[in-house]
Amino acid sequence: MATALGHYLDVVRDYLRLDLSSEQEVIRELKTHVDDRFQELREAGLSEEEAASACVRLLGSAKLVARQIYEAHSQGTWRQALLASTPHLLFGLLFALNWWRGIGWLLVVLALILGMAVYGWWRGKPAWLFPWLGYCLLPVVAAGLLLLYLPTGWSWLAVLLYIPLVLWLLYTITVRTIKRDWLYSSLMLLPVPTIVGWFLAVEPVAYYPEYWGDRIYYFAPWIGLSFLALGITAATFIRLRQRWLKVSVLIFSGLVTLTMIAYYTGGRLTLPAFLILIVIMFNLLLSPALVERGRRHGG
Repeated sequence: MATALGHYLDVVRDYLRLDLSSEQEVIRELKTHVDDRFQELREAGLSEEEAASACVRLLGSAKLVARQIYEAHSQGTWRQALLASTPHLLFGLLFALNWWRGIGWLLVVLALILGMAVYGWWRGKPAWLFPWLGYCLLPVVAAGLLLLYLPTGWSWLAVLLYIPLVLWLLYTITVRTIKRDWLYSSLMLLPVPTIVGWFLAVEPVAYYPEYWGDRIYYFAPWIGLSFLALGITAATFIRLRQRWLKVSVLIFSGLVTLTMIAYYTGGRLTLPAFLILIVIMFNLLLSPALVERGRRHGG
């Protein structure tokens, strides 16, 4: 009994993808139900091995049971949806209200994001945490983009050193976050293609105050609108139950925001750059699933 049913519960736990408190409660209830059924079968005259096998057959596929439980418990509250959308809305406000021009507002937003990320990580990685974690990667993304504007020889050297470091960092963070669910890793990485797209569309150059600042000011309403779209995506993601709908929302949101950038920048984002960004988006959103698959198979 301990081996067959214990293995069954382990498989269910592995595929639940719920937060720790919900997972413990679900497994405790399921174990009580399994124990009761096992005792009934034992009292009916079955051996311990036969009773365990019969329990497993009656319960059905562990993966299917885990999926059904996930769909029953995965819908976040409206409070969680609001918390998940807040970092996107904060960045949207920075541009919509032109607060980005004041370094003070930017530092306040970054400090708030870092503080909420640390708090959420300490509280057991709730669903609303992952968009906050995504914006903690903003300095890393910005540093990589700015390397392109170093003198030619230095820029290539810096990029060659930077890319392996960033890939290692992203892989490490993804491995830590997919222990909960790879979909949340994808939610975390959702803003990256949008940030890169606007950076390329604005075309930053050396003389920031006169040229780059004017470009950002010109596109600021549309930048704010794209972050608003990301906020709506995060809230919708938290409120959905089915995993395939969550995946669809992430991919649809990425395509919509990149299309918005291409449209509102009037051709400044070229077609090759647009297509490359779409490829990057798909890689970022779906690579956590491959990492999780590798983990499950010992890769």
